[in-house]
Amino acid sequence: MKLAEVLRKECIAVNASFSNKNEVLREIARLAGKYKAIEGIDEEDILAELEARESLGSTGVGKGVAIPHCRLKSVTEFVVGIITIPSGVEFESVDGEKVRLIVFIIAPEVVSNKHVRLLSVISQKLLAPKALETILAAQTPEGVYNSILSGKDEEINGEQKTLKNLLHVFIQNEDLFRDILQVLAGVESSSLVVAGVENAGVYLSKMPLFASFWSDEPSDFSRIIIAVVDKNLTNETIRRIESVSGDLNKSLDVMVTVQELSYAAGSLSA
Repeated sequence: MKLAEVLRKECIAVNASFSNKNEVLREIARLAGKYKAIEGIDEEDILAELEARESLGSTGVGKGVAIPHCRLKSVTEFVVGIITIPSGVEFESVDGEKVRLIVFIIAPEVVSNKHVRLLSVISQKLLAPKALETILAAQTPEGVYNSILSGKDEEINGEQKTLKNLLHVFIQNEDLFRDILQVLAGVESSSLVVAGVENAGVYLSKMPLFASFWSDEPSDFSRIIIAVVDKNLTNETIRRIESVSGDLNKSLDVMVTVQELSYAAGSLSA
């Protein structure tokens, strides 16, 4: 499955305008209902599931983008649509900015792993330089469709078994952590876990011998993302991390290590 296979042209609206978040969710329910596979589903049912998802936390991911999504028992196919809102709308986003681009997903209830990977692939597309501006500049559904699908269209689910590498991604910046985790979740055939740890500086600053090195309390944010990826995807995975972190050789708050695995079996659910 690829994004091009689930992005529905009839579910794209260009240059829309809304007064509030609820109006946006209602329009998503209406647009989604235009796709033949879910024509028989009541718009109010779709809206209720979208609202239930938003009650867990806004899907406004920041930088003018929101990715509302929900899962329904009666849906058998993924439905992805897009709404552009040049003037923006309040969406309770994580950074407080108005949302100008909506990419929504209506998903089957039983394929949560594909749903997570699809979310990550979309996030990766929108992290590309000038992606938001390019999509918003499109004046037709066809133009929006082509804009978001420009570049490589990632496979959402891969089954091929290959040699594996183990990656440890050490991160001391909370904003980078969120973006890098989203990027890694979209890597084909990967399994991820996150470990919460503490920086050594938190402890050293409390030891008399080292206390003079910190004038302020050292940052206590630190996470390790542990990823098992196909060996032939390792370079691509590092490239994706650097698309968020910048040149790793110059980074002061992200470090990546790679180990070749002599044996790896099984997988982890998201």
